[in-house]
Amino acid sequence: MKINSHPYLKIALKGIAIVLLIIFSNLYLQWCQNNLSVELALKFAFSWHTAKFFLACGVLLLVYGVFASLAGSVLIGGIFYSVVIGILGYANHTKMVYRQEPIYPDDLKMVTQFDLLRTMIGNGAFFLAILFALAAIGAIGWSIYRSRKLNRRLQVMRGAVLVVCSLGLVYVSHFNDSNNLLRKAYNQTALWIPYSQKMNYYNTGFIGGFLYNLRVDAMTKPEGYSKEAIQAIADTYNAQAAEKNQDRESEAPNIVYVMSESFSDPSHLNGLSITGDPLKDYYHVADQTISGKMLSQNYGGGTANIEFEALTGFAMGLLNPQMTTPYTMLVPKLTQLPSLVSFLEQSGYTATAIHPYDTSMYKRKDVYDVMGFEQFIDQETMTYTDKIENNPYISDEAAYKEVLALLENDQQPQFVHLVTMQTHMPYAGKYDTLNYQASGPGNMASLENYLQDISYSSTALKNFVAELEQLDRRTLVVFWGDHLPGIYADEIKEQNETAALHETEFLMVDSQGNFAPEDVPVTSPFYFAPNLLEASDQPTSGFYQLLLALQDELPAFEMGQYYQGGQWQTTLALDQDAQEIYDAYNLIQYDVLQGEQYSLTTGLFD
Repeated sequence: MKINSHPYLKIALKGIAIVLLIIFSNLYLQWCQNNLSVELALKFAFSWHTAKFFLACGVLLLVYGVFASLAGSVLIGGIFYSVVIGILGYANHTKMVYRQEPIYPDDLKMVTQFDLLRTMIGNGAFFLAILFALAAIGAIGWSIYRSRKLNRRLQVMRGAVLVVCSLGLVYVSHFNDSNNLLRKAYNQTALWIPYSQKMNYYNTGFIGGFLYNLRVDAMTKPEGYSKEAIQAIADTYNAQAAEKNQDRESEAPNIVYVMSESFSDPSHLNGLSITGDPLKDYYHVADQTISGKMLSQNYGGGTANIEFEALTGFAMGLLNPQMTTPYTMLVPKLTQLPSLVSFLEQSGYTATAIHPYDTSMYKRKDVYDVMGFEQFIDQETMTYTDKIENNPYISDEAAYKEVLALLENDQQPQFVHLVTMQTHMPYAGKYDTLNYQASGPGNMASLENYLQDISYSSTALKNFVAELEQLDRRTLVVFWGDHLPGIYADEIKEQNETAALHETEFLMVDSQGNFAPEDVPVTSPFYFAPNLLEASDQPTSGFYQLLLALQDELPAFEMGQYYQGGQWQTTLALDQDAQEIYDAYNLIQYDVLQGEQYSLTTGLFD
């Protein structure tokens, strides 16, 4: 008998192979997480965070066990497992490069959005990933079919492994429960960093960070939360709103929100030299009205989070850090969500959302339904769909034509919310004609195409504002960039403070020219609605009065970034009066998003 045919030796060799596969796959994930550094991956595993590394190996072993038991084959299960882990690691590295944040569990829902994935990672990588995935699915399908011939003992063992591993993963999925043993094991050595998921993943490992962002409550219950407390807050600020509304007539102008994809001014960043003025037309508008800087929650992506803040008036900085994307993780589960949409509809407004792309992005169709939008116009239903040169996205000019077509109907006031796409990544190769040059570290080809992008956007905005002046009904516009583009080299990031990488441009304009020029140092998007109503002398609500009171004390904030006294602080320090306002806002947000929604019956949002 040959020694390698001994059954126990075969089992031992298979066991060793499985262990090595799990270890190397975990190292691969750490390698992708640590900017493709072999040194950092090895130090994480065998020097700095060994306990967490092997806890993660245990989780990966459960995943492998499911694949292998389904396939009925150690080899085929290993192949399928390797393809899945390979794609996951690559996706994480790509997201880290462009957005400076890792893959979250909820990101996996985007796997079906093929057009966006292909655009982001390029045709070559996309089709290669598809090829590997199809090959792996084919192999596991063939293996499942062939596994019918396994003997009874192996079938029983296979079923037992599938059940045990599946139940194990179900238990792991409750990682954030207080009594979860895996979480307790991580807590022995883990330093969780909730305000920075990037650092959180670095310190706890890819698997640890990923598990940390599994199912979680939107907010932690604040001290003092009760129906009586909510009513007291509502009484205070409803009274302020009622007093203010006595002197305001319901003129009901059109209101247009324009969230401009990746719109920002690169000349504000240290380490770059820009030739030309791509934002000349933008500043032509901005210098004549209310304008300034807006604090974005994200760098390089996370559009929906900024949109969430702008429409609802609720702050991402108050949510649990694992609640990374409310649009997909929270809002579709709600039956009611007060927003600018619901507030305006009480005054007879119709509400339309426009996004010149796919309706499935960030579950916008479901989200807009919850908020009360009457219609959602996307790339398939738009009338105007022109593009510029090689840009794969519908132009801002075309999107503005879509808005203007709606506003021509002046039978009733309208709220139109536009989320643009023209300036979305990738940037290289978008335009044959580049009118602006840039120098500095990093990919200047992408930056120069981006400069051309924002120049076209600026011109489109200027022309749009001019067209609004011809309408019979007064029209108010809030325009802002959602975040910086994720194209800047590490050298640039190192030369700029965190706030600089999170500040974009914003303006508010009145088609009748009633807004006096005002330079706003910085604001947060959840202040847009109350500020717009205040500037235009329109009726307000108790909730918006609460926001204005908070803004007086805290003009802009996100987790770990607080603008107070004209300076950025990493920690929040408030006096007693300011703390009471902040606590009241926190209570109301908790009540709506996680609590009993007592405030919805108090008139606070009316």
